[in-house]
Amino acid sequence: MTEAPKVDFLIVGVQKAGTTALYHFLRSHPGLFLHGRAKELHFFDRDHLTDWASPDYSRYEAMFAGKQPGQYAGEATPAYAFWPSSAERIARYNPDMRLIMCLRNPVERAFSHWQMGVQRGQEWLEFADAIRIGRHRTLIKPVARKRYSYVERGFYSEQIARLHRHFPPGQLLVMTHDAMRADLPAFLDAVCDFIGVARFEDYPENRTIRPQQLPAPNGTPEPSDIAYLNALYREDIVKTETLTGLDLSGWRTDG
Repeated sequence: MTEAPKVDFLIVGVQKAGTTALYHFLRSHPGLFLHGRAKELHFFDRDHLTDWASPDYSRYEAMFAGKQPGQYAGEATPAYAFWPSSAERIARYNPDMRLIMCLRNPVERAFSHWQMGVQRGQEWLEFADAIRIGRHRTLIKPVARKRYSYVERGFYSEQIARLHRHFPPGQLLVMTHDAMRADLPAFLDAVCDFIGVARFEDYPENRTIRPQQLPAPNGTPEPSDIAYLNALYREDIVKTETLTGLDLSGWRTDG
């Protein structure tokens, strides 16, 4: 590849943590170019559509043909942080890529992910079964690993450590869904500073943007399911705090 990469930044994770909202917010910034017809391009996490021994980036970069001089181009595919092969592929494409990762309480994230599966007609198990016996489905084939990884995607420290193996820590910005909801202007200021673009002159409205409009199960997980997941995630949350410097104490429980 003789020309500089066209894509400058990626929202790499995590699913169900505000990435759709962040994508729409950034699309409204005049200094940024994000593909308008699809939020998730899924280029670096598809194992068989590209010859990764000698990748052709032309199809991918064609998605950014509208990028204007002075703009930074990016996209949002929250599976990138989770999919093991993506980090190395991204680094090979652009070793200077800026990566943005938005985290959410993993218990809340798992339940929201399950709700989406039911909403799309892809999940028939109750949440209690999906996070227990249903986990074996992630071992069967790639599509199942992506679709039913309600629990697996919540182990953030492994994903962050993998990104750190391929990129300097300064090229990865890790923030939280809680921070986005609490103070959107400050959250977007941090993102803009990280990318290297001027801050918003007019901040977008902080509202919930839902990519799917079909009915989904309401409510919250049962206390027994929350306790089960809290026990699974407790150690990983501590590791994630160490890796990121974030205070995630609100996600941790005693015991």
